[in-house]
Amino acid sequence: MELLQQRILSDGRVLPGGILKVDGFLNHQIDPALLYEMALDLKRLYAGEEVTKVLTIEASGIAIAAMTGYVFGCPLVFAKKSKSKNISNDLYSVEVESFTHGNTNTVVVSKEYLKKEDRVLIIDDFLATGAALVGLKKLVELSGATLVGAGIAIEKVFQGGGDLLRSQGLRIESLARIASMENGKLIFC
Repeated sequence: MELLQQRILSDGRVLPGGILKVDGFLNHQIDPALLYEMALDLKRLYAGEEVTKVLTIEASGIAIAAMTGYVFGCPLVFAKKSKSKNISNDLYSVEVESFTHGNTNTVVVSKEYLKKEDRVLIIDDFLATGAALVGLKKLVELSGATLVGAGIAIEKVFQGGGDLLRSQGLRIESLARIASMENGKLIFC
């Protein structure tokens, strides 16, 4: 998606350790007009899939996932990184490693919100090693729902997660695909 790539080039910053800082428009301060255009592109890519639920993991994927749910006309469900007192014990639960945070979280979704009749589209802001996507995929499998694919804002292709999951048959559509971030320079696929 040209609009997203241009925004990454103008407002993104490459940080040491393979981090792309886009929090000025994507996942801390959010540009709703950009997210709306991104969601429309995801709707075009997954047209005809009869998506009934959008699934993401808290917290930075929630904004793009909410906008995607809006354009699909369906609910957003987000996997929580901790169980709070107001969530029932009837949960789907998986362990997920975070590349950005350098930790592992047990993420949960109430069984009330993912059913076997659902057609689920996973949405996330980044795809790097694929750990979050693997965890979300497992939650869908535990529910018995149909996973139609994943929509990613920015894929860091050089970290291999997307290729690994595609080789396992998962459909992944990424709006911006970065081949390299060496020496602070972004190169798109």
